[in-house]
Amino acid sequence: MTDRPVLEREVTVQSELGLHARPAASFAALSNRFQSEIWVSRGSDEEWVNGKSVLSLLSLAAAQGTRLRIRAEGEDAREALEALEDLIRESRETRETGTDA
Repeated sequence: MTDRPVLEREVTVQSELGLHARPAASFAALSNRFQSEIWVSRGSDEEWVNGKSVLSLLSLAAAQGTRLRIRAEGEDAREALEALEDLIRESRETRETGTDA
């Protein structure tokens, strides 16, 4: 059993293009800024992929409307989840405003 904090959140992919290569790369890069382990699962699926790996994230084939669960395990888990949730939200806002971050 681990003493490290384990937190989980559910987010919905809002982008019309889903979690394609560029947002997956941004997600992985942001995940790698944290010491916590980051895991991502599609909806109620129990298969978790490494959130720090672009290829693993792409394997989820997360189209618009897909529910993803993000799990962070480590001392900075709360900060990691907040940042990753903001990233998913910002990808929607970027598409709606026509700007590119």
